[in-house]
Amino acid sequence: MNFNKDLFSINTVEQFNKLALDVFTFQALHCEIYAQYIRHLGIKIEYITSVEKIPFLPIGFFKNHTILSNKNPTEITFSSSGTTGMSQSNHHVTDVKLYEKSYLKAFAQFYGDVETYCFLALLPSYQQRSGSSLIYMVNDLIEKSKNPLSGYFLYNHDELLQTLNVLKSKNQKTVLIGVTYALLDFIEQNEINFPNLIVMETGGMKGKRKEMIREELHAQLTQGFGVKKIHSEYGMTELLSQAYSLGDGIFKCPNWMKVFIRDTNDPLSLIPEGKAGGINVIDLANTNSCSFIATQDLGKIYTDGSFEVLGRFDNADIRGCNLLVQ
Repeated sequence: MNFNKDLFSINTVEQFNKLALDVFTFQALHCEIYAQYIRHLGIKIEYITSVEKIPFLPIGFFKNHTILSNKNPTEITFSSSGTTGMSQSNHHVTDVKLYEKSYLKAFAQFYGDVETYCFLALLPSYQQRSGSSLIYMVNDLIEKSKNPLSGYFLYNHDELLQTLNVLKSKNQKTVLIGVTYALLDFIEQNEINFPNLIVMETGGMKGKRKEMIREELHAQLTQGFGVKKIHSEYGMTELLSQAYSLGDGIFKCPNWMKVFIRDTNDPLSLIPEGKAGGINVIDLANTNSCSFIATQDLGKIYTDGSFEVLGRFDNADIRGCNLLVQ
């Protein structure tokens, strides 16, 4: 089935819920690993009549299984960074255009037209390996911005500083997206006062620095870049959508994505707003794999559907999503 025509036109909770249940029914029949998981739980598909009852596939299955809900050829495989000796997650994508639509429409929902921005990337850990979905997205944003100053800087901090100063003088809308430790490395050697700059950290020290609480990290970054807030992106290899925080570590999802919080002691049960637990994600852009993922992140949601990431389960591998521990 093709759910794509409805996916990005979702505007109401009712539309989301209907499509989510339709996608669940389809994937419970056609995604072999998900279907096996549901059978092992003893859950009957016809009894799932609300999104709150949908079972979520543990994210670890992406490490050892091919998670697909169709027989179309894989166009691209995204892989997690992992750590030395640890197995990687692999997300086999049969329609990469769906991923492109997802991140472009999500960016437009939260920030506006891509073409009005300049994109600067400080992502050494991601650039130095293959299979990163983040690099795929940033490459496309840089290209679609059509700004000659958009690009990657790796470890070239002097050129980045010069570019930031030029963009500031032009009053150009600019996004600097960087892995956390690289942003800290930059401001330790350089200081710039660029109030309109959007600094977007992707999370994670990648073993380069000790982890910091979010408030301390964001205090250093706001001072170093001369901005009021630090933005964040919440995404991962196993998802084709991202949530964004425009400050204070509070994330909001695009209209086709939703977060629930599960009980850490009873992973098949959801818990109410304001309480901490495991983050479950419905990502309806994952129509070709599995849209219902139980992540290894800890968090809590609020009454307006926004959520906060509080850390990770102790036994989780350290890798590419937002790893800041509070």
